[in-house]
Amino acid sequence: MTTHRIVSHEEWIEARKQHLTREKELTRLRDQLSQSRRDLPWEKVEKTYTFEGPNGKESLGDLFQGRRQLIVQHFMFDPSWDEGCKSCSFWTDNFNGVDVHLNHRDVSFVLVSRAPLPTLQAYQKRMGWSVKWVSSFHTDFNRDYYVTATPEELETKRAYYNYAVGSFPVAERPGVSVFYQDADGTIYHTYSCYARGLDMLNGAYHLLDLVPKGRDEKGLPYPMDWLRHRDRYEDRPQPVGWRR
Repeated sequence: MTTHRIVSHEEWIEARKQHLTREKELTRLRDQLSQSRRDLPWEKVEKTYTFEGPNGKESLGDLFQGRRQLIVQHFMFDPSWDEGCKSCSFWTDNFNGVDVHLNHRDVSFVLVSRAPLPTLQAYQKRMGWSVKWVSSFHTDFNRDYYVTATPEELETKRAYYNYAVGSFPVAERPGVSVFYQDADGTIYHTYSCYARGLDMLNGAYHLLDLVPKGRDEKGLPYPMDWLRHRDRYEDRPQPVGWRR
């Protein structure tokens, strides 16, 4: 039996209206923050990058596919791995299929990973994703955007990530970077975010935030310990309290 506070309908409406005031305040602040993000200065991309993609060799400019704006998900997939990061996979489950809507707002979307293209394509087929994915294996792209650490950085626990120096358990790290391309082909880096900054991009997490138990991650060895690849959940016990 629930121990949560139970009230009359009138009291529920009043409590909900009070919370709505806070939600509206957050919405206004989020709009202001989004505008502030768009107002950030840009940096020119001086280096040439060549990726291996489904269409062969592709430059960073090619990834725009004729559009002015590009979003890159730095998908954690080390060249030695035979499957992608489960957390990045969780995020990509949210992204798959959204590209058609982004395209109609002058935005292209692509996953970039260091694993070789055949490995990426095999995993993409397993996951059933249609989103474009390219390999950065022979480029400095991941290093330049701070999502790959060197063995020395891992050993000394002094890798630059999320705009600070610290430790990370594996060489690959998650992130998202945004680019803009002028009519003359000049490319600018406009934004990157990492770590908890990526939460805003995961629709499933926002849905979990709506329900009474929330993300239900307290007491776990680490917050996302519950997560599995989408085709691996049958091996996991159901949450406590679940009934068939």
